[in-house]
Amino acid sequence: MTGTPLRVGLVGYGLAGSVFHAPLIAATQGLTLDTVVTSNPERQAQARAEYPDVRVAASADELWARADELDLIVVASPNKTHVPLATAALEAGLPVVVDKPVAGTAAQARALAELAEERGLLLSVFQNRRWDNDFLTLRRLIADGELGEVYRFESRFERWRPQLKGGWRESGDPAEIGGLLYDLGSHVVDQALVLFGPVTSVYAEADVRREGARTDDDTFIALTHESGVRSHLYVSATTAQLGPRFRVLGSKAGYVKHGLDPQEAALRDGSRPGASGAEWGAEPEELWGRLGAGESPVTGGGSPVPTLPGDYPAYYAAVARALHAHGPNPVTAQEAAAALDVLEAARRSAAEKVTVTL
Repeated sequence: MTGTPLRVGLVGYGLAGSVFHAPLIAATQGLTLDTVVTSNPERQAQARAEYPDVRVAASADELWARADELDLIVVASPNKTHVPLATAALEAGLPVVVDKPVAGTAAQARALAELAEERGLLLSVFQNRRWDNDFLTLRRLIADGELGEVYRFESRFERWRPQLKGGWRESGDPAEIGGLLYDLGSHVVDQALVLFGPVTSVYAEADVRREGARTDDDTFIALTHESGVRSHLYVSATTAQLGPRFRVLGSKAGYVKHGLDPQEAALRDGSRPGASGAEWGAEPEELWGRLGAGESPVTGGGSPVPTLPGDYPAYYAAVARALHAHGPNPVTAQEAAAALDVLEAARRSAAEKVTVTL
């Protein structure tokens, strides 16, 4: 795209803001990181050091006061602030990107979507893991018919973090919208819905394993899709031996993939899209998944499948196109609300020990 870059105000400069959003915004043609909002002096200094031309504000109210100088607001602050900040941005006449989960409930997400529609403004949700390398590869395998009819989808987002890190994500206060169900669960549920469509029933188990923990840190979700596919989704901070990221079983073959997409680690280490000659999001051959039938990939069964490069930059490129009316919203709030329907059902299922019908 050509012309004057769209000016972005980024609210929040913690993990989400500094590691994911700011680098991706800065790397996107047609966008420029105009203002970072954080009241933390150390984070203010970090933002200025990393982006010398950026303006820094201590409060989001400063953005609404000069809304005519901005073209997009990105909300990357703690979960409980997502709805009020997105509402304020839309009421100020500004398009919005909100990190996941967009809200604590599906009803709140749909109310935000209605407000955006009334104002004629873009409201998009940052579901970056739709652009993970393994997910892109799996979508291609399914589209090409390599698996046949898919019967079962197993997805794991597991970590080994036996010690608590502290902070709002581990708080037991429902207002914080913490815990793994709404954190990593937002990713695995969204991916399952993108692949296999709406859900008819939800069963979940949510446990608090670590000493001193106040919210779920070891959770399992079983979904039955209208298509007949069954999804088994695992999110955990207490997994001493990590399982495959994906195990997908179909009528012709299965696909097994270990390891996480490399983009988050690269961003944390300071690498930036387009900053070096190395292909962004690529992984070495030894990490490729395997496709086959009748034998375990551990014993050499199946054939290696080259993993497509991950592509987080594609999200903001799509946002820029949508703001110029050159393409669709890459992730709508209505899609996020459908995932929240599932997460709310999972929370109820785990609490009441029942299967919830949607």
